[in-house]
Amino acid sequence: MNLRVVVNKILFLSLMLFAVNASAVTQEPEQVIRATVDGVLERLVDEKEQLDAHPERIFDLIQELVTPHFDFSSMSKWVLGKTNWTSASVEQRDVFVEQFRTLLVRTYAKALLEYSEEKVQYNETTTNPKSNLVTVKTEVQQPGGGASIPINYRMHISGGAWKVVDVAVDGISLVRSYRGSFASEINANGLESLIAKLTEKNEKLATALTGGK
Repeated sequence: MNLRVVVNKILFLSLMLFAVNASAVTQEPEQVIRATVDGVLERLVDEKEQLDAHPERIFDLIQELVTPHFDFSSMSKWVLGKTNWTSASVEQRDVFVEQFRTLLVRTYAKALLEYSEEKVQYNETTTNPKSNLVTVKTEVQQPGGGASIPINYRMHISGGAWKVVDVAVDGISLVRSYRGSFASEINANGLESLIAKLTEKNEKLATALTGGK
């Protein structure tokens, strides 16, 4: 096989790979955030009476509309840090990812149940040329003319789709905040203690949200 044929095959395969990757990402980052946020807020309004009577249904709504767009595995790795993640057993990693996911879902559920028809403004999307991360910037406009709250979503491509790997509220990164508190607990008492405390906190959050149902 001559050099020209080899080069042509390489170019063909490269173009095919680019086409596959481009077609796999079906939505732009802002489209993902906009569709998710608007979809959630619409359901909160439409199902307000049902959610007031059965607040536990908020978990199904989040599971359906929100969690598919978060990369909890990557978030868990970053929040634990390289050293703690590497030293953890496979079982510990799996349990931590599940408990961390549950913590985020239940914390988000609490915020959603307190929703009072705030409006969301979608701003610019920025890219980081040194990484594969983009940031979708939004603002939550408070009723009554209060100061708006910036909420920024950091995203990357996972499994052919843009997914959230961090959320910053008013400049405070969720991943960095948890990373600091988790590191303190691990350094003092170990990863098993952190997992136990997360499990306990998640149980309390569930009880508080559902009234013990």
